[in-house]
Amino acid sequence: MDPQKSAKDDEFSEQIAAAVSHYGKVTGELNTVLSAMKAKIRRLFAQSDVQPLFVTGRVKSKDSFQAKASRRLQENPDSDPVLEFPNPLREVHDMVGLRIIVMLPHEIQQVASLIKSHREAFDCRSDREKDIGSVESGTYGYSSRHLLLKTRNEPTVRKFQEALGKSVVPSGNFVFEVQIRTILQHAWSEMEHDIRFKHPGEAAWNPQIDRHFTATAAMLETVEDYFTDIDELYHRLNGYHDEHGAGAEKLTGEKIGEIWQTLLPHVDRKRDDDWSWAAELLEAHEIDQTWQLAGLLDAEVVRDVRAALDHRYSPGPDRLLDDVLLWRFGKEHIEKTSGSDLRRQGSLRRRLIQMNDYRSSHDL
Repeated sequence: MDPQKSAKDDEFSEQIAAAVSHYGKVTGELNTVLSAMKAKIRRLFAQSDVQPLFVTGRVKSKDSFQAKASRRLQENPDSDPVLEFPNPLREVHDMVGLRIIVMLPHEIQQVASLIKSHREAFDCRSDREKDIGSVESGTYGYSSRHLLLKTRNEPTVRKFQEALGKSVVPSGNFVFEVQIRTILQHAWSEMEHDIRFKHPGEAAWNPQIDRHFTATAAMLETVEDYFTDIDELYHRLNGYHDEHGAGAEKLTGEKIGEIWQTLLPHVDRKRDDDWSWAAELLEAHEIDQTWQLAGLLDAEVVRDVRAALDHRYSPGPDRLLDDVLLWRFGKEHIEKTSGSDLRRQGSLRRRLIQMNDYRSSHDL
């Protein structure tokens, strides 16, 4: 039913008009509530590892409040319509709305969990994922996490409730909405909202618009997956180099393989998962911790080694590791890993000469 129905056609119009007028008089108090809630939410992150990109918010506009207050429900064609919100000043829960924007999808859960854990500040009345329907139907669309939070004895809320008059007891308890999105979800939803909802009827609807929105939603989800992979790789690499954290982990054949495949996935031509010889080479130089191997496999060093030896074929991990150790330790590597193998000694010496020539010609 048309929410803009005139007073002579609609028995609820006078009631709605009174609520909208009253709402217009208390928006100042609501803006004070909004400022207090933003400050309170921001304080939750002060001592947390979770850091959103920004926290913003808005008080519902008078027109938007009127549209929501005008919503009707009709159970069946024969029944009379009723207002969805008979007392909108008490029942509309997004008069104040906050938006928390994060970088990556997994941070949405972290933010939601952090807020919900502070029960002394807020009572979480609802927690919904707006994209769950799209996921279950195999489609793409609007994505956002929505929390409904209830304040506890909030002074600014009490002043707002006092401004409403006798119809509301000034308890300081008030429900408001918090949306949590990634920066890409935010960009997508802002553009969709601007085109689909802010300017309805200004141009003919075209299915191509829906098609393009669906396509961009799918692409953004793929981009977010890549950003997540980048973030995970970045933190894994930092962990490898942390001498007091993950980098202190002892090297095993399995660990050497993991590090190699993370740092040099393009140089992995092993026919099996046996890294025992690599472990022996490293052990000869007392390299037995993750951070030591991560530092050894520096990308620039690997490039220099391959350029110096001008390999006629792409070397496997064992051979390349042998060459990197030779580059790093020189004659010491030959002495510690050749034993009585004259053929290996000769091969390593020839390679070392090539490396030294390359260093000289490139001032390394």
